[in-house]
Amino acid sequence: MSPESKRLFNIIILGLSFMFMFTAFQTCGNIAQTVITNLNNTEFHGSGYTSMSIIYGVFSASNLISPSVVAIVGPQLSMVISGLFYSLYIAVFIQPTTWAFYTASVFIGIAAAVLWTAQGNCLTVNSDENTIGRNSGVFWALLQSSLFFGNLYIYFAWRGKTHISESDRRTVFIALTVISLVGTVLFFLIRKQEDTKTPGEEDSANEILGDSLSEQNRLTRAVAAFKKSIKLSFTKEILLLSVTTAYTGLELTFFSGVYGTCIGAVNRFGSEEKSLIGLSGIFIGVGEILGGGIFGLLSKSTHFGRNPIVMLGIVVHFIAFYLIFFNMPNDAPIAPMEGTDDVAYMIPSKEVAIFCSFLLGLGDSCFNTQLLSILGFLYSEDSAPAFAIFKFVQSICAAVAYFYSNYFLLQWQLLIMVVVGFFGTITFFIVEWEAAAALAARGSDYSSI
Repeated sequence: MSPESKRLFNIIILGLSFMFMFTAFQTCGNIAQTVITNLNNTEFHGSGYTSMSIIYGVFSASNLISPSVVAIVGPQLSMVISGLFYSLYIAVFIQPTTWAFYTASVFIGIAAAVLWTAQGNCLTVNSDENTIGRNSGVFWALLQSSLFFGNLYIYFAWRGKTHISESDRRTVFIALTVISLVGTVLFFLIRKQEDTKTPGEEDSANEILGDSLSEQNRLTRAVAAFKKSIKLSFTKEILLLSVTTAYTGLELTFFSGVYGTCIGAVNRFGSEEKSLIGLSGIFIGVGEILGGGIFGLLSKSTHFGRNPIVMLGIVVHFIAFYLIFFNMPNDAPIAPMEGTDDVAYMIPSKEVAIFCSFLLGLGDSCFNTQLLSILGFLYSEDSAPAFAIFKFVQSICAAVAYFYSNYFLLQWQLLIMVVVGFFGTITFFIVEWEAAAALAARGSDYSSI
């Protein structure tokens, strides 16, 4: 197998591993609160929303130390161990207890930070400036396939059910635990890259992969990785990209939590309002997969770099926000359990609601594939700290958005995303133009990124 084929094989295995893991985890997240409300066990007092807050809070803080963990353990083993904690969190629902539920939430927050830092490192090590765009698209399409499969199950398996029995719960979560473990095992298939550097030449991404480092050297590299993260946090490029990253955190919360709640709260959708949540998730996944696949395939043929794709993303999202504003009642995000009978500026349309789900997924793939691509391109030698900062900013903003979503009407949530999205697009353009100038100065072909 040629070196390039080996790298592509690693990217595909990486994507498939994440697909299995997040098919299980995202399905678990979508049905967790529904399952909890159907529990007859008076000794369990957990809340899915509280669990999510714990996960995002710990996730944010853990991104400060995740580069050091990856430096000591290595990216492959880091992802394997993190995958085991994901599986443990899902397995808690087989026989849930409050203490185990919240303890697992803390551990999965730490595991998520390590997992995504190691993923960014693995993606970068197996790419170069000519393939980072393609590889980011391929990985993103495979990862987001999890949205399709998980929500498809919700739509068909629980359609019309008003109560989830203990048998239903155990069957589902045993299956999800097994699926998550399959994704974890697949990480072992990723093949280590040979160090092609000449003696004395440094590359922190490759250094992280070394298995022969002494314990002292590993600790030294761990400290160096932490210092590098702090140093990178204040560079011009990271500060500018942080605005774009902040937007991805806000819209992640909106499409993964708030929008489904809005759809489920509209009483005018009739008896289909709950099953439409699953259908919405399916079409978000379709948009994510389509976007990731297309942008991965077209990364070699575009002559304008990443900016047109990010521009497409913000235009698609603005169209979605406009249609949602007209279609959804303003109190839908904070409606009581009985739902809302209010009407916005048009009679609520199921077709428009599902079309907006597709647009939200497509726009999200535009931003995330290009952020992965430009981070891997700019920080090929400091990939672990760079991706840790990316996830730190994204998760902090997601946690903030989860908090204010409990209080803000729909119009204000949409306005916040419009403002942050506009400035995030501008700051991404600035970084991309500087990257193009740097490539031109080196005599490289800009169309290849």
